[in-house]
Amino acid sequence: MLLPADRPFLAATLRALPAGMLLLLMCRRLPRGEWWWKSWILGILNIGAFFALLFIAAYRLPGGVAAIVGGIQPLVVAFLASRVLHERLTARVVAAGMTGLLGVSLITLQAQARLDAIGILAAVGGALSMATGIVLSKKWGQPASPLATTSWQLITGGLTLCIVMLAFEGRPATSLTSLNVVGYTYLAVVGTAFAYVMWFHGISRLPASTTAFLGLLGRDRHQRREA
Repeated sequence: MLLPADRPFLAATLRALPAGMLLLLMCRRLPRGEWWWKSWILGILNIGAFFALLFIAAYRLPGGVAAIVGGIQPLVVAFLASRVLHERLTARVVAAGMTGLLGVSLITLQAQARLDAIGILAAVGGALSMATGIVLSKKWGQPASPLATTSWQLITGGLTLCIVMLAFEGRPATSLTSLNVVGYTYLAVVGTAFAYVMWFHGISRLPASTTAFLGLLGRDRHQRREA
């Protein structure tokens, strides 16, 4: 509601890069050794690709449809975790994932919901990207504090997004309004810097499949606010 229309890559960039710089100023620690390339891969999966595809889906789909498509993420995480992390893929986990997906659809889907092929593909791609990032984050662990590792991912993802934004959208043609600034500030500070430090801290302590199911709560809350 507070962001300019039809600028998904700008929204993704301004959500990620300022948040990453803020966290880096707080922790003052850079990656070492193999964590330069690992941070870049995780930054693209968890931040760059995910944010870009998330905003494309948000701009092109009703919130209910976007939430339902994104609700496949826990099932994807559970499957990948069973292959990569050797977590058990039990019937209970699959049933919980299907129940969660059904619950999100009952709460958020409206009769007038429209479908958009690009939006649906973006929502699916975002769910797959984040699911892969969650599993790799769990597999590789964290060589530093959640504050530091989150800043690395936000910066690498944000720099990648900045290149994509300049290539496909270009610089904003008009100045941002005060409402735009409020929206981007909230996204960067509360919805990203704070939220992702907590998220990656949780990933380090919980099984990957358990962490992914928590995302259903966020989709439910967000879409009820939208309604």
